[in-house]
Amino acid sequence: MKLEDVRALGAAIDAEVAKAVVGQSTTTRLLTIALLSGGHVLLEGAPGTAKTLLAQSFARTLGLEFGRIQFTPDLMPGDILGTSLFNFQTSTFELKRGPVFTELLLADEINRTPPKTQAALLQAMQERTVTIDGDTEKLSDHFTVVATQNPIEQQGVYPLPEAQLDRFLFKLAIDYPDEAAERAIVAQYGTRTGSPRPEDSGVAQVADHAAVAAASGAVLGVWLAEEVIAYVVALIRSTRGHPDLANGASPRAASALAAAARAAAALEGRDYVIPDDVKLLAQPLLRHRVVLSPAAEIDGRRADDIVAQLIDRVEAPR
Repeated sequence: MKLEDVRALGAAIDAEVAKAVVGQSTTTRLLTIALLSGGHVLLEGAPGTAKTLLAQSFARTLGLEFGRIQFTPDLMPGDILGTSLFNFQTSTFELKRGPVFTELLLADEINRTPPKTQAALLQAMQERTVTIDGDTEKLSDHFTVVATQNPIEQQGVYPLPEAQLDRFLFKLAIDYPDEAAERAIVAQYGTRTGSPRPEDSGVAQVADHAAVAAASGAVLGVWLAEEVIAYVVALIRSTRGHPDLANGASPRAASALAAAARAAAALEGRDYVIPDDVKLLAQPLLRHRVVLSPAAEIDGRRADDIVAQLIDRVEAPR
Protein backbone atom coordinates (compact mmCIF):
# COMPACT_ATOMS: atom_id res chain seq x y z
CA MET A 1 0.00 0.00 0.00
CA LYS A 2 1.25 3.47 -0.89
CA LEU A 3 1.48 6.12 1.80
CA GLU A 4 -1.16 8.26 0.12
CA ASP A 5 -3.48 5.25 0.45
CA VAL A 6 -2.65 5.00 4.17
CA ARG A 7 -3.49 8.69 4.54
CA ALA A 8 -6.77 8.18 2.70
CA LEU A 9 -7.59 5.20 4.90
CA GLY A 10 -7.00 7.23 8.05
CA ALA A 11 -9.24 10.01 6.77
CA ALA A 12 -11.98 7.53 5.91
CA ILE A 13 -11.84 5.97 9.38
CA ASP A 14 -12.06 9.42 10.98
CA ALA A 15 -15.07 10.34 8.85
CA GLU A 16 -16.99 7.12 9.51
CA VAL A 17 -16.42 7.10 13.28
CA ALA A 18 -17.46 10.76 13.42
CA LYS A 19 -20.90 9.75 12.14
CA ALA A 20 -21.57 8.03 15.47
CA VAL A 21 -19.17 9.71 17.91
CA VAL A 22 -19.09 13.51 18.00
CA GLY A 23 -16.00 15.46 19.01
CA GLN A 24 -13.49 12.61 19.35
CA SER A 25 -11.46 12.95 16.14
CA THR A 26 -8.13 13.07 17.99
CA THR A 27 -8.99 9.92 19.94
CA THR A 28 -10.01 8.14 16.73
CA ARG A 29 -6.71 9.05 15.08
CA LEU A 30 -4.75 7.76 18.08
CA LEU A 31 -6.71 4.49 17.95
CA THR A 32 -5.67 4.13 14.30
CA ILE A 33 -2.05 4.85 15.18
CA ALA A 34 -2.19 2.19 17.90
CA LEU A 35 -3.68 -0.39 15.53
CA LEU A 36 -1.08 0.24 12.80
CA SER A 37 1.80 0.10 15.28
CA GLY A 38 0.53 -2.98 17.12
CA GLY A 39 -0.40 -1.22 20.37
CA HIS A 40 -3.28 -1.24 22.83
CA VAL A 41 -5.24 1.69 24.26
CA LEU A 42 -6.61 2.57 27.70
CA LEU A 43 -9.56 4.98 27.62
CA GLU A 44 -10.26 6.87 30.83
CA GLY A 45 -13.44 8.86 31.09
CA ALA A 46 -16.64 9.34 33.04
CA PRO A 47 -19.68 7.17 32.25
CA GLY A 48 -21.68 8.34 29.26
CA THR A 49 -18.77 9.75 27.25
CA ALA A 50 -19.19 7.22 24.39
CA LYS A 51 -16.15 5.06 25.12
CA THR A 52 -17.96 1.84 24.18
CA LEU A 53 -19.59 3.38 21.11
CA LEU A 54 -16.21 4.66 19.99
CA ALA A 55 -14.65 1.19 20.17
CA GLN A 56 -17.61 -0.40 18.39
CA SER A 57 -17.58 2.18 15.61
CA PHE A 58 -13.82 1.88 15.13
CA ALA A 59 -14.04 -1.92 14.80
CA ARG A 60 -16.93 -1.63 12.35
CA THR A 61 -15.03 0.70 10.00
CA LEU A 62 -12.24 -1.86 9.65
CA GLY A 63 -14.33 -5.02 9.54
CA LEU A 64 -12.68 -6.30 12.72
CA GLU A 65 -14.37 -8.93 14.86
CA PHE A 66 -15.52 -7.13 18.00
CA GLY A 67 -15.68 -8.66 21.47
CA ARG A 68 -16.51 -7.22 24.85
CA ILE A 69 -15.80 -8.29 28.41
CA GLN A 70 -17.54 -6.56 31.30
CA PHE A 71 -14.97 -6.73 34.10
CA THR A 72 -16.46 -7.41 37.52
CA PRO A 73 -14.99 -8.33 40.93
CA ASP A 74 -15.98 -12.01 40.50
CA LEU A 75 -14.54 -12.42 36.98
CA MET A 76 -11.99 -15.24 36.73
CA PRO A 77 -9.07 -15.70 34.27
CA GLY A 78 -10.90 -18.62 32.65
CA ASP A 79 -13.82 -16.31 31.89
CA ILE A 80 -11.45 -14.32 29.66
CA LEU A 81 -9.16 -16.94 28.17
CA GLY A 82 -11.40 -19.99 28.08
CA THR A 83 -10.98 -23.47 29.50
CA SER A 84 -10.63 -27.11 28.54
CA LEU A 85 -13.78 -29.17 29.03
CA PHE A 86 -13.99 -32.94 29.00
CA ASN A 87 -16.10 -34.39 26.19
CA PHE A 88 -17.57 -37.66 27.45
CA GLN A 89 -18.51 -38.75 23.94
CA THR A 90 -14.95 -38.57 22.61
CA SER A 91 -13.18 -39.01 25.98
CA THR A 92 -10.99 -36.01 25.18
CA PHE A 93 -10.57 -32.50 26.47
CA GLU A 94 -11.78 -29.78 24.12
CA LEU A 95 -10.92 -26.12 24.31
CA LYS A 96 -13.82 -23.77 24.85
CA ARG A 97 -12.40 -20.44 23.73
CA GLY A 98 -13.06 -17.34 25.78
CA PRO A 99 -13.94 -13.85 24.55
CA VAL A 100 -10.24 -12.94 24.22
CA PHE A 101 -10.29 -14.82 20.90
CA THR A 102 -11.39 -11.84 18.84
CA GLU A 103 -9.72 -8.98 16.98
CA LEU A 104 -10.75 -5.84 18.82
CA LEU A 105 -11.48 -6.56 22.47
CA LEU A 106 -13.25 -4.00 24.64
CA ALA A 107 -12.17 -4.59 28.24
CA ASP A 108 -14.89 -2.55 29.91
CA GLU A 109 -14.09 -1.16 33.38
CA ILE A 110 -10.88 -3.16 33.56
CA ASN A 111 -10.05 -1.75 37.00
CA ARG A 112 -13.12 -3.35 38.59
CA THR A 113 -11.59 -6.85 38.54
CA PRO A 114 -8.84 -8.22 40.84
CA PRO A 115 -5.16 -8.24 39.75
CA LYS A 116 -5.17 -12.01 39.11
CA THR A 117 -7.82 -11.57 36.43
CA GLN A 118 -6.25 -8.39 35.06
CA ALA A 119 -3.01 -10.32 34.61
CA ALA A 120 -4.76 -12.84 32.38
CA LEU A 121 -4.51 -10.26 29.60
CA LEU A 122 -0.75 -9.68 29.95
CA GLN A 123 0.42 -12.47 27.65
CA ALA A 124 -2.32 -11.76 25.14
CA MET A 125 -1.38 -8.08 24.93
CA GLN A 126 2.37 -8.65 24.80
CA GLU A 127 2.65 -11.75 22.59
CA ARG A 128 -0.81 -12.08 21.00
CA THR A 129 -0.95 -15.63 22.31
CA VAL A 130 -2.58 -17.24 25.36
CA THR A 131 -1.63 -20.34 27.30
CA ILE A 132 -4.47 -22.57 28.49
CA ASP A 133 -3.69 -25.79 30.38
CA GLY A 134 -0.14 -25.76 29.02
CA ASP A 135 -1.15 -25.31 25.38
CA THR A 136 -0.36 -22.07 23.57
CA GLU A 137 -3.06 -20.66 21.30
CA LYS A 138 -2.39 -17.89 18.79
CA LEU A 139 -4.58 -14.80 18.60
CA SER A 140 -5.28 -12.70 15.53
CA ASP A 141 -2.45 -10.58 14.14
CA HIS A 142 -4.81 -7.63 14.50
CA PHE A 143 -5.64 -8.39 18.15
CA THR A 144 -6.05 -5.05 19.92
CA VAL A 145 -7.29 -4.30 23.43
CA VAL A 146 -9.25 -1.13 24.09
CA ALA A 147 -9.76 -0.96 27.85
CA THR A 148 -11.88 1.55 29.75
CA GLN A 149 -11.87 2.81 33.30
CA ASN A 150 -13.75 5.41 35.28
CA PRO A 151 -11.42 8.07 36.79
CA ILE A 152 -13.86 9.22 39.47
CA GLU A 153 -14.73 5.84 40.96
CA GLN A 154 -12.54 5.00 43.95
CA GLN A 155 -14.44 2.28 45.83
CA GLY A 156 -14.45 -1.33 44.68
CA VAL A 157 -11.70 -0.84 42.11
CA TYR A 158 -8.26 -2.40 41.67
CA PRO A 159 -5.81 0.09 40.12
CA LEU A 160 -3.81 -1.38 37.27
CA PRO A 161 -0.21 -2.20 38.28
CA GLU A 162 2.67 -0.56 36.42
CA ALA A 163 3.49 -3.78 34.53
CA GLN A 164 -0.06 -3.87 33.13
CA LEU A 165 -0.13 -0.16 32.33
CA ASP A 166 3.13 -0.47 30.41
CA ARG A 167 1.39 -2.85 27.97
CA PHE A 168 -0.87 -0.02 26.80
CA LEU A 169 0.59 2.14 24.08
CA PHE A 170 -1.64 5.09 24.92
CA LYS A 171 -3.74 6.24 27.83
CA LEU A 172 -6.37 8.59 26.44
CA ALA A 173 -8.46 10.94 28.56
CA ILE A 174 -12.04 11.16 27.28
CA ASP A 175 -13.30 14.54 28.45
CA TYR A 176 -16.81 15.92 28.35
CA PRO A 177 -17.60 17.49 24.97
CA ASP A 178 -17.78 21.24 24.51
CA GLU A 179 -21.19 22.89 24.31
CA ALA A 180 -21.44 22.81 20.51
CA ALA A 181 -20.50 19.11 20.37
CA GLU A 182 -22.95 18.27 23.17
CA ARG A 183 -25.75 20.00 21.29
CA ALA A 184 -24.90 17.92 18.23
CA ILE A 185 -24.99 14.76 20.35
CA VAL A 186 -28.42 15.60 21.76
CA ALA A 187 -29.72 16.48 18.30
CA GLN A 188 -28.47 13.14 16.96
CA TYR A 189 -29.46 10.83 19.81
CA GLY A 190 -32.05 12.75 21.83
CA THR A 191 -34.94 11.55 19.69
CA ARG A 192 -33.96 7.87 19.83
CA THR A 193 -34.56 5.17 22.38
CA GLY A 194 -32.16 2.50 23.58
CA SER A 195 -28.37 2.44 23.44
CA PRO A 196 -26.77 3.99 20.35
CA ARG A 197 -25.33 1.60 17.77
CA PRO A 198 -22.82 2.40 14.99
CA GLU A 199 -25.06 0.98 12.28
CA ASP A 200 -27.91 3.30 13.30
CA SER A 201 -25.66 6.27 12.46
CA GLY A 202 -24.64 4.84 9.11
CA VAL A 203 -21.08 3.87 10.08
CA ALA A 204 -19.75 1.82 7.16
CA GLN A 205 -16.82 -0.50 6.69
CA VAL A 206 -14.03 1.25 4.77
CA ALA A 207 -11.31 -1.43 4.95
CA ASP A 208 -10.79 -5.14 5.38
CA HIS A 209 -8.12 -7.34 6.93
CA ALA A 210 -5.93 -7.14 3.84
CA ALA A 211 -6.04 -3.34 3.86
CA VAL A 212 -5.18 -3.17 7.55
CA ALA A 213 -2.23 -5.54 7.03
CA ALA A 214 -1.06 -3.55 4.00
CA ALA A 215 -1.26 -0.27 5.93
CA SER A 216 0.72 -1.78 8.81
CA GLY A 217 3.30 -2.96 6.30
CA ALA A 218 3.57 0.52 4.80
CA VAL A 219 4.35 1.92 8.25
CA LEU A 220 7.45 -0.28 8.37
CA GLY A 221 8.83 1.63 5.40
CA VAL A 222 8.72 5.00 7.17
CA TRP A 223 12.23 6.34 7.77
CA LEU A 224 13.42 7.17 11.28
CA ALA A 225 16.44 9.45 11.15
CA GLU A 226 19.25 9.15 13.68
CA GLU A 227 18.51 12.66 14.97
CA VAL A 228 14.88 11.70 15.63
CA ILE A 229 15.95 8.50 17.38
CA ALA A 230 18.26 10.56 19.58
CA TYR A 231 15.39 12.95 20.33
CA VAL A 232 13.07 10.09 21.33
CA VAL A 233 15.72 8.63 23.63
CA ALA A 234 16.51 12.02 25.16
CA LEU A 235 12.82 12.65 25.85
CA ILE A 236 12.37 9.26 27.52
CA ARG A 237 15.57 9.58 29.56
CA SER A 238 14.50 13.02 30.78
CA THR A 239 11.71 11.32 32.77
CA ARG A 240 14.31 9.47 34.85
CA GLY A 241 15.73 11.36 37.76
CA HIS A 242 13.15 14.15 37.53
CA PRO A 243 12.53 15.45 41.07
CA ASP A 244 8.76 15.12 40.72
CA LEU A 245 8.84 11.56 39.38
CA ALA A 246 9.49 8.49 41.49
CA ASN A 247 9.87 6.37 38.35
CA GLY A 248 10.47 7.34 34.76
CA ALA A 249 9.71 5.61 31.48
CA SER A 250 11.46 2.42 30.34
CA PRO A 251 13.35 1.59 27.11
CA ARG A 252 10.14 -0.15 26.00
CA ALA A 253 8.47 3.27 26.07
CA ALA A 254 11.18 4.67 23.79
CA SER A 255 10.67 1.89 21.25
CA ALA A 256 6.90 2.29 21.44
CA LEU A 257 7.14 6.05 20.92
CA ALA A 258 9.30 5.59 17.83
CA ALA A 259 6.96 2.95 16.38
CA ALA A 260 3.89 5.08 17.02
CA ALA A 261 5.56 8.13 15.46
CA ARG A 262 6.17 6.11 12.28
CA ALA A 263 2.46 5.25 12.12
CA ALA A 264 1.54 8.89 12.69
CA ALA A 265 3.83 9.96 9.85
CA ALA A 266 2.32 7.35 7.51
CA LEU A 267 -1.19 8.60 8.27
CA GLU A 268 0.00 12.05 7.19
CA GLY A 269 1.30 10.57 3.93
CA ARG A 270 4.98 11.05 4.85
CA ASP A 271 7.73 8.44 4.54
CA TYR A 272 9.78 10.02 7.33
CA VAL A 273 9.22 10.97 10.97
CA ILE A 274 9.52 14.57 12.12
CA PRO A 275 9.91 15.80 15.73
CA ASP A 276 6.31 17.04 15.76
CA ASP A 277 5.14 13.42 15.35
CA VAL A 278 7.00 12.56 18.55
CA LYS A 279 5.70 15.62 20.41
CA LEU A 280 2.12 14.81 19.39
CA LEU A 281 2.31 11.33 20.90
CA ALA A 282 4.57 11.86 23.91
CA GLN A 283 1.86 12.85 26.37
CA PRO A 284 -0.67 10.03 25.75
CA LEU A 285 2.22 7.56 25.62
CA LEU A 286 3.95 8.71 28.81
CA ARG A 287 1.18 9.85 31.16
CA HIS A 288 0.59 6.30 32.46
CA ARG A 289 4.23 5.23 32.40
CA VAL A 290 5.61 7.74 34.87
CA VAL A 291 4.96 7.62 38.61
CA LEU A 292 4.66 10.82 40.63
CA SER A 293 6.80 11.24 43.72
CA PRO A 294 4.96 11.49 47.05
CA ALA A 295 5.85 15.18 47.31
CA ALA A 296 4.47 15.86 43.83
CA GLU A 297 1.22 14.09 44.72
CA ILE A 298 0.86 16.14 47.89
CA ASP A 299 1.43 19.31 45.87
CA GLY A 300 -1.27 18.27 43.43
CA ARG A 301 1.07 17.94 40.46
CA ARG A 302 -0.16 16.00 37.42
CA ALA A 303 1.79 13.64 35.19
CA ASP A 304 0.46 15.50 32.13
CA ASP A 305 1.93 18.78 33.35
CA ILE A 306 5.34 17.24 33.99
CA VAL A 307 5.44 15.50 30.61
CA ALA A 308 4.44 18.76 28.90
CA GLN A 309 7.26 20.49 30.76
CA LEU A 310 9.75 17.88 29.54
CA ILE A 311 8.54 18.19 25.94
CA ASP A 312 9.24 21.93 26.12
CA ARG A 313 12.60 21.42 27.82
CA VAL A 314 14.17 18.70 25.63
CA GLU A 315 15.61 20.25 22.49
CA ALA A 316 14.18 18.84 19.27
CA PRO A 317 16.29 18.42 16.12
CA ARG A 318 15.80 21.01 13.39
